[in-house]
Amino acid sequence: MEKQIIDKLTKNFENYAHQKDGVEFWFARDLQTLLGYDKWDNFSNVIVKAMESCKNSGFMINDHFPEVKKTIDMPKGAIKEIQDFMLTRYACYLIAQNGDSRKEEIAFAQSYFAIQTRKQELIEERIKLKERFNAREKLTKSETELSKLIYEKGVDDKGFSRIRSKGDEALFGGYNTNKMKSKLKIPTNRPLADFLPTVTIAAKNFATEITNFNVKKEDLDGENKITNEHIKNNKEIRTVLAKNNIIPENLPPEEDIKKLERKVKNNEQKIFNVSKKIK
Repeated sequence: MEKQIIDKLTKNFENYAHQKDGVEFWFARDLQTLLGYDKWDNFSNVIVKAMESCKNSGFMINDHFPEVKKTIDMPKGAIKEIQDFMLTRYACYLIAQNGDSRKEEIAFAQSYFAIQTRKQELIEERIKLKERFNAREKLTKSETELSKLIYEKGVDDKGFSRIRSKGDEALFGGYNTNKMKSKLKIPTNRPLADFLPTVTIAAKNFATEITNFNVKKEDLDGENKITNEHIKNNKEIRTVLAKNNIIPENLPPEEDIKKLERKVKNNEQKIFNVSKKIK
């Protein structure tokens, strides 16, 4: 397919896209023209096949093919109501897969919507990863602050490790740091938080922030007092989580945050390489 044709088709598909509640969609009547179908009856048959594919994939048809009605002007001032659909990107992809592959517009659409769908998945993956990164960064800062505070109170690095482990034991229902690593099959030389879900990282951070605040406010000193304070705060956070049916020690581990970062970067390069085919 010549580059000029590809550029034109890409522009056309993007120009006809709409947004509603943050979701991108195309009207079926517009897509009919974009895919080179002259008759609605022929195109509606393709839509029916795409709906069946959607259903067979385990998705709700109404989530991707909501029907709408449109009115068009007729001679002598009359109007006529016609059928239309609001099609998600996934719906458009299924329609392209079920269309007449002899049409160059269909061949283009198959690649276009597959790539656009994968790009959206990548964006969502990056957002989720960014949330974990932000939570992890906050925990690192709060634990660094706690380490400095307790050092000023005469507690060394080993004491800090014991305090943190006791806090984990309170948060994870009796599992200290090493026991949680063993439970989740995390290497002993890696930080526990690099494998925890965002909600647990945030919980650990909040408990540590409260400990930092109260150590300064109450001028707590000595390992025992600071340990008791950290245990109390982690127990209280655990209670809040449990009330929301979140049991920290029962949550499955997340993928290593370091490996996930590399994987997302690799995926971005793959998408970039594939995207060049339609640009």
